Amino acid sequence: MKTILTFFALLILGWTQATGQVLTRGNVTGEVATASGKPLEFSTMMLLKATDSTLVKGAISDASGKYVFESVGAGRYLVMAQQMGYRKTYSLPFALDETHPAIEVPALALPDESKSLTEVNVVAKKPFIEQQVDRTVVNVENSIVASGNTALEVLEKAPGVTIDRQNDQIQLKGKAGVIVYIDGKQTYLSQQEVSNLLKNTPSDNIATIEIITNPGSKYDAAGNSGIINIKMKKNKNFGTNGSFIVGTGYGWVNNLVGARDDLPKFNTSLNVNNRSSKVNLFGNYSYVNRESAQSNELNRVIPFNGTTTYFDQRSFRPNQFVGHSYKGGLDYFINSKSTIGVLVNGFSNDWRSGGANSTLISNENRQLTSNPVTQTNMGEFLQNVTGNLNYKYEFDGKGREWTVDADYVRYKGHNDNNLSTTYYGPTGGTIRPKQDVRNNMPSAINILAFKTDYVHPLPRGAKVEAGLKSSFVNANNNSIFDTLQQESRVWFFDASRSNQFKYDENINAAYLNYAGKIGKKLKVQAGLRAEHTHSVGMSVTLDQRVERNYLNLFPTLFLSRQLDTNNVLNLSYSRRIDRPDYQNLNPFVFFLDPYTYQQGNPFLRPQYTNSVELTHVFKSTVSTTLGVSRTTDFINRETPRQIAAQNITYVTPENLGHLDNVNLTISFPVPVTKWWRMQNNVSTYYTHYQTFYSGTPYEVKLFAYNLYTSNNFTLSKTLSAELSAWYNSASQYGFYRAKPMGAFSLGVQKKLMDGKANLKLNINDPFWLNQFNGRAVVQDINFRVRSQWESRRVNLTFTYRFGNQNVKSERQRNSATSAEQNRVKGGN
Repeated sequence: MKTILTFFALLILGWTQATGQVLTRGNVTGEVATASGKPLEFSTMMLLKATDSTLVKGAISDASGKYVFESVGAGRYLVMAQQMGYRKTYSLPFALDETHPAIEVPALALPDESKSLTEVNVVAKKPFIEQQVDRTVVNVENSIVASGNTALEVLEKAPGVTIDRQNDQIQLKGKAGVIVYIDGKQTYLSQQEVSNLLKNTPSDNIATIEIITNPGSKYDAAGNSGIINIKMKKNKNFGTNGSFIVGTGYGWVNNLVGARDDLPKFNTSLNVNNRSSKVNLFGNYSYVNRESAQSNELNRVIPFNGTTTYFDQRSFRPNQFVGHSYKGGLDYFINSKSTIGVLVNGFSNDWRSGGANSTLISNENRQLTSNPVTQTNMGEFLQNVTGNLNYKYEFDGKGREWTVDADYVRYKGHNDNNLSTTYYGPTGGTIRPKQDVRNNMPSAINILAFKTDYVHPLPRGAKVEAGLKSSFVNANNNSIFDTLQQESRVWFFDASRSNQFKYDENINAAYLNYAGKIGKKLKVQAGLRAEHTHSVGMSVTLDQRVERNYLNLFPTLFLSRQLDTNNVLNLSYSRRIDRPDYQNLNPFVFFLDPYTYQQGNPFLRPQYTNSVELTHVFKSTVSTTLGVSRTTDFINRETPRQIAAQNITYVTPENLGHLDNVNLTISFPVPVTKWWRMQNNVSTYYTHYQTFYSGTPYEVKLFAYNLYTSNNFTLSKTLSAELSAWYNSASQYGFYRAKPMGAFSLGVQKKLMDGKANLKLNINDPFWLNQFNGRAVVQDINFRVRSQWESRRVNLTFTYRFGNQNVKSERQRNSATSAEQNRVKGGN
């Protein structure tokens, strides 16, 4: 507690210093225009330090192309101007001092994007959290405390994002149903499998994470709470370059029973890019080998026939993960208008876990009646291969273009779950025969998709976009249960628990989108997307068939008005859909022990969300967003159910009523001193949840918030440090009320070899504050959950960049399969 108070005292002191300084102040003015001399309105203007090009202030040019930076301290600066469709342009350095309190910068002329311009080297470092008009950007690449971590741990620090580690779910501003993209392509994985994938993706391979709460009509309508797009590191002109990363780390869980004192981790990756005038070749490979651990405590109270049974469960799971991921592709520039490309990427993940689950069963007088102990041996092997063929044609170099994408995706998985339960009595002897069960779950998912998009520019900067998409999904999941006959030691097939489930789905979509201006200051973007879905879920074992056939319209509207040089106001509306994960529709049963299991639901319906957001941006740095949404047929993926007569508790996904959400997010920087920069984010939300549980009304009203602060310290030209902290208040996950969570991290970075290499050392959650505590109390359901994992960790990462670091990267592809992969279900 003393450390935390000291930390916040430093923040308050920094704010006082920043607001109390008295310096000589002056104004910097100028104007910006096109190469032909036409004034450029609403251009983004940045005042940079001439010494290291760090950002000092931002501004927007007015309708006549003029701009002003007010109350600027003495120093040497330069001005940068940029606008979509034009090249960035920089002024010559100038000095602002007592003898020159006002500077008028010579007019800046921005050439068209297609024209060449001598490159100016700008070394400004972006803040870790950057609030843009339509999205929040987490700049992972230059972060010290993010190095050596996983993508999930970095995402956990993003404003408005909360991670439910108990149920492996990602929430955005209090809402589940987040769709995750990697390099513009959807992962096609379920919430649980996305969480597992991000747990094992090294943050050192990531450049930025984009959080888009209200996507436009060009995006697939899936995802009721928005999109998270993870952009991997890229390269930039002609020649060859690349980077090599190697990292190691240790996690500590010495307070957990059965755990080793340390859990080693290792990761390495190689990224290479080569570009000539006709061909761009690129590829990368990553390897991860990490040990981790997790402990769970589950306390249940089960009433039945006037008596009460108490279950106190303790489990410990050491985990071993080995993962390989790869990506390779080629862009061939046929001529100045046509480009064809091919891309192949995939991964091979092997996850193993073994541990013990001990359950103390007591009667209503709290007297121990039995102690079943289940030894678990689980494993998941998942392979993915994705192939993409794409073509782009630029008609006239003025924004008119046509693109085509064709994708084939295949997932092949194999899950094993072996349970061996010994039933001990209150005095220690066995009271029932030993029970051995094994569960083999092979699965295969094939996805074929095609999409085409056309962009047509109109006068006065307007444009029309239109596109078509078709996707075909075939999933085959089999759950095979065997029970060991103890006397003969022979395994017998258990038909009552086994189940084969097949799922076929076809989605056809079309969209039309317009972007332009109304008058001089109001920008508008309006779109409509239509999606027709036909699906058939078939339980082969139960001879149960569920078919759905529905058409939906998804409108979107975005308005943006420049109020003056400092203020911008944006308003957006969208309607979205969240379809059930493929395997959530599978009625198979996955046992954790004889008294706890998960079960799918073939009768799940899609959930729909209507949302409105109002955003105010001040001086391109301070952003405030107010959002309101309603989700109908809300899918609660972890609805608790109970079979009291057998002392069994299980969870299953169900459609439960509607969910209302009101959220407010504020992002603002604090320049404490010239060597200390601070970025702060505050996200608050109010959730109102109404449904029926077993025929009885159930209602939740909850106010919650998320705080994040990042502090960057420039200690010398080659040495820097970073300190970040986050805190989530008490929150609600369906029927689960979770206690507050939070942690802080610190790290240092040293540049080596004339800037070609760097060494990063960081410590995450040194006081082991980050853990999950939740409770569910509704009707006969009464249980408490506590989870701990090795969030306390030290990481050391070395990065070396070689070759020409100005090689342009491969083209970003938002492929045809951009909405299906997020619904592939994992097994752990």
